[in-house]
Amino acid sequence: MLSNQKLTKTQRKYLNLLIKFIIVALAMWFVVSKVNNQKNLAEFKNLIETIDPITIRVVLGLVFLLMLLNWLLEVVKWRFLSRRLEYLGMWKAIRSVFCGLTWAIFTPNRIGEYGGRIMLLKPENRASGAVAMGVGLFAQLVLTSVFGAISIAWFVTTFIETPTSVDFGVWLLAIIYALAFLILYFNVSWVDYLVGKVKFLHKVKPFFAVLEEYSVRELAYVLWLSTCRFVIFTSQYIILMLVFLPELSIASMLPMIFILFFIQSAVPSLDIFDFSVRSFVASNLFAYITTQELAVMAIVSCVWFVNLIFPAIIGAFFVFNVNYISDNKS
Repeated sequence: MLSNQKLTKTQRKYLNLLIKFIIVALAMWFVVSKVNNQKNLAEFKNLIETIDPITIRVVLGLVFLLMLLNWLLEVVKWRFLSRRLEYLGMWKAIRSVFCGLTWAIFTPNRIGEYGGRIMLLKPENRASGAVAMGVGLFAQLVLTSVFGAISIAWFVTTFIETPTSVDFGVWLLAIIYALAFLILYFNVSWVDYLVGKVKFLHKVKPFFAVLEEYSVRELAYVLWLSTCRFVIFTSQYIILMLVFLPELSIASMLPMIFILFFIQSAVPSLDIFDFSVRSFVASNLFAYITTQELAVMAIVSCVWFVNLIFPAIIGAFFVFNVNYISDNKS
């Protein structure tokens, strides 16, 4: 009896170890293979050589610090959202967020970020934790959708010759679209109600109950943290573009960045292939305001590497601190 129990624990131990090695191996293989073939990063290196070395160190250092601040705010947001389920210490929340980033780079549309992050919760809280995490991601999507819709309306009325009536219709649709996202976000508990109305989803409805517990004030706080992240992420692009594309005005630069975010969020992809989508969209968008296509693609690749690839590498170390197979059947 004891030997069987010991054997089960031993099997569980080695199975956990195998899963950890597979996750890290997949992540590192994707990173190495894609970064080595990333021509835009090489182009960014060429751009750097044309700028004063001290300026480059300051700029890249600032972009890197903004990345750390960006994910620190996400850690704070995750702790706040998950507190309805269980208390997460700061260090545990950091490990949870970065572990999710490692999972995200080799799973479609970042879906692995859910699995990677909630694995540090207690088994009985993981399903509800994924729903709580979804609230934070939805808050980020609200900002992307609101600013993206308004920027697209600006783009259409600025660069495409259309009748005044069409311009009015475009702006009206953009405003309705933006308001719809805001209304849905502040009434996120509707999702729990709708799940309850779908018969085959009755078994998972208890996991959505956490949505009923967030007040408007709490949702506003989450949206505020998401706004701070949105500003930080946007600032990284602005800083790099002001250095490498000084001829661009912030007034024309900002809407293009917001449209880039909007399209990026709407196109399903792997994080590791994300640079291809971003680079293609960015080069075509910014062609309306600059002829420096290679510079734009190089900047996009730099931000991609700093914000997604580097944190995923950090998260690989935290993957080894997670037990993916436990003795709890939950």
